[in-house]
Amino acid sequence: MTQHSRDLSRRRLLLGGAAIGAGTLLTACTSNEAAPTTTQTKAADTGGNAAPGKKVTIGFSAPAGHGWVAAITNNAKAQAAAYPDVELKSVEAGPDAAAQRAALATLLSQKPDVIVLLPHDGKELNAFGLEAMQAGVPVVNLDRAFPDALAYRTQIKGDNYGMGVSAGNFIAAQLKAKGVTNPIIGEIAGMDELELTQERSAGFRSALATHGLKVANRRAARFTVDTGQAEAAQLLQALPKMDALWNHDDDQGVGVLAAIKQANRSEFIMVGGAGSRAAIEAIQADNTVLKATVTYSPSMASSAISLARLIGQGKGMSDLVELQVPKEITLASETITKENASAYVKLGF
Repeated sequence: MTQHSRDLSRRRLLLGGAAIGAGTLLTACTSNEAAPTTTQTKAADTGGNAAPGKKVTIGFSAPAGHGWVAAITNNAKAQAAAYPDVELKSVEAGPDAAAQRAALATLLSQKPDVIVLLPHDGKELNAFGLEAMQAGVPVVNLDRAFPDALAYRTQIKGDNYGMGVSAGNFIAAQLKAKGVTNPIIGEIAGMDELELTQERSAGFRSALATHGLKVANRRAARFTVDTGQAEAAQLLQALPKMDALWNHDDDQGVGVLAAIKQANRSEFIMVGGAGSRAAIEAIQADNTVLKATVTYSPSMASSAISLARLIGQGKGMSDLVELQVPKEITLASETITKENASAYVKLGF
């Protein structure tokens, strides 16, 4: 293999690995242990774009948390540490969008070369993105979209609509294989005010509709264990019989499974969302209603740091003919089942 081929392989692993990784925000299932990184690149050992170049200072901000959100921060820090020409300045996001905006204003005053952030809420942080871009500091936005395209230089996110499509198609195929007609399908979403949640539900509805199916009852949780359990308990009461359930997020899925166990229900199949290690291991064990999860990988944070570095150095991606980093990158959503879980478990967060 030539050096150029090796460079391409490494870069495809970096930017493509997220598509098969596990993913988060609080989008995901979790333990309270520190979340492992899912992507680490030995930047100094590769040539091409990864070869040391102009020093770049990257500002970084993401909400505190565990599970998928913790994996976002861990991945970003690990990726930055892999580059000798990158200095990462991380600021606390605080408890809400207003606090994150204040922290980012302080960061912007320090004039980093690029800012990478996972906003509490893309709509509420849109004004900051515009301010930073107008000040000449490129913004790489993660996961929660800014509504204004002028508010970011590059946006990288998982395929939220595709998550819903994957979940819907899996459920439809499973029910068809079992010969279930007129199935009762439940849905436990994440935070309804977020565009990503709306996109997931839209994809789920669309996929089900192609099979002549629809959601019988939908509840919205908050990407946490407690809210997942509370909303699941109410949904289970509303649907005394159910054939399938899609829970958007494996973090809140811990609570969802607890509610299911407490209600002593097992007549349906469940699909999770994001691809936590705990969820993948439960799918492998095949001892709960959880039979699959659809990925939304926190390794997007690793890719965001690498892209921010290239933007700061005025480079493009060597895989591509274009001389600049793309404006939008959307990572594919994979379906993890018992049959392929062994290949994915090491990527779970």
